[in-house]
Amino acid sequence: MRFLRWVKRRNYCAQGRLVHEIAIGSPKYYLECGDMSPLWLHCKQSKGISWFGNFRSPTRREGKAASCCRSPMSMKKRYPSCILATCCIPWNDDGALAEEVFRREIRNLRDNLTRHLYVFGTAGEGHAVTEKQYDQIIRIFHEETRQPNTHPMIGVIHLSLGTIIERIERARELGFRAFQISLPSWGALNDREMMTFFQETCGRFPDCSFLHYNLPRVKRLVTQEEYAKLAKQFPNLVATKNSTDSMDRIIGLMTKAPELQHFYTETGFGYGALLGECGFLISVASMNFQLGREYFQAGRDQNQEKLLAMQQELKHLTNDFIAFVGNEAHMDGAYDKFFCKMHDPEFPLRLLPPYATFSDEKFQGLVKFVREKYPRWLNP
Repeated sequence: MRFLRWVKRRNYCAQGRLVHEIAIGSPKYYLECGDMSPLWLHCKQSKGISWFGNFRSPTRREGKAASCCRSPMSMKKRYPSCILATCCIPWNDDGALAEEVFRREIRNLRDNLTRHLYVFGTAGEGHAVTEKQYDQIIRIFHEETRQPNTHPMIGVIHLSLGTIIERIERARELGFRAFQISLPSWGALNDREMMTFFQETCGRFPDCSFLHYNLPRVKRLVTQEEYAKLAKQFPNLVATKNSTDSMDRIIGLMTKAPELQHFYTETGFGYGALLGECGFLISVASMNFQLGREYFQAGRDQNQEKLLAMQQELKHLTNDFIAFVGNEAHMDGAYDKFFCKMHDPEFPLRLLPPYATFSDEKFQGLVKFVREKYPRWLNP
């Protein structure tokens, strides 16, 4: 059997051995593993060390250990571990929805990648659509996700809490019961305002489930301690989206709010999956559905060798991708629509104004670049 632990320095013992070194800022973290009983948690925050693994008698160098306890990460989650994928919105030259392209995208994702889909995150331009566009899109999304074992989610982004409530109400009338919410972003909410926001969303709609999208754009990140309080107060707060590769933050989320399903993008998922159950918010790995599913499964199986190898591959691919496309655009949808177009050449790259996107020439150059440097990630 195996044990795992992350430490902020090399710390060999009679039973453990250093197998991977992963630098994340300063100081570095190191992953140790060895032959022990099944994965439990033993967490000790002293001398800059976070421990993960089985309880065992410490060596003299390790100092006193805290009492053994069952891992909080073994707590039953409120939402399943899965691949969570965005459906980007295709726009015609006149700014109208390219409906048939949108329907093809939903079907392709649903049938070949994951049954857990959402619209109107940042990549889905939930911040930019009008009320008329919102209603049209959720109606089509509902029509395409009524199949058995399909789990659609509606993102709601707006500066007005009243508008957020109204959008939830209209989607709820159509039959949706899962929503992705983020804090209003005109000004950073204080503690009381944040609690009001969750009371007026999670508290107002107890028959619905909510994933909180935690992103820097809103000028305030919800902390792991705040998630613990929110999860206790709102049983229908079921999950979070955190696009982070910070080990401190991943550790805190999974230990202090363990009943929530935490979704991470490619790099963060590789770290989180070694600690326990988490979700995969797929992004660049959606270039190739099969490999994206393999990466997720490696995390579910805690296949350390395959998971960490693919994580590093995806980390290099992401960095090279961002460096190649440059700064012509900055919104998430501009990047994610590249991946959509790789699966459907008719998928338009444009965003709703005033937001800029990349050119078709840039897209063709990217495909050539990926084919030369990362050929297995091109969709077959």
